[in-house]
Amino acid sequence: MIERCCAFTGHRPKKFPWGYNEADARCLALKKTLAEEIAKLVEAGYTDFLSGMAEGADTWAALAVLALKKENPALKLHCVLPCEGQADGWSASARELYHSILEQADEVVYVSREYQDGCMLKRNRYLVDHAACLLAVYNGERRGGTAMTVRYARKLGREVSILNPNA
Repeated sequence: MIERCCAFTGHRPKKFPWGYNEADARCLALKKTLAEEIAKLVEAGYTDFLSGMAEGADTWAALAVLALKKENPALKLHCVLPCEGQADGWSASARELYHSILEQADEVVYVSREYQDGCMLKRNRYLVDHAACLLAVYNGERRGGTAMTVRYARKLGREVSILNPNA
């Protein structure tokens, strides 16, 4: 399965120039580009997609897969969560969207039941370990979970595609 599997990583809303304003033209353009890149992966033979389900890029990628799945039921969305209660501190609308995506997913994997130090890193490594490629919404900064996930994927020789939200 790994050869037909692509994982997603990307920044949370606070790292984007538009923050949580998803109506911003730059956010809409990024979501459109992300959906187009995922459609290209499907055309290239990818059928399974892994999302870490953090707010922002992970969630948008999951939604794009679910939209494509309507025309292509062979596609599968795997939600890989760091722990139960990942979305507990999010806004009500973000939690509602999160749970709606989980209900539509083909599989939900918890790398840890309880929140603990390192569960986010463990989740990110799981994503890369189980995929042939990584599609990253990444601004190039050296620190943070997205940066570490991109470096880990490159270290393992995974194909890495980057969408720079600031470009």
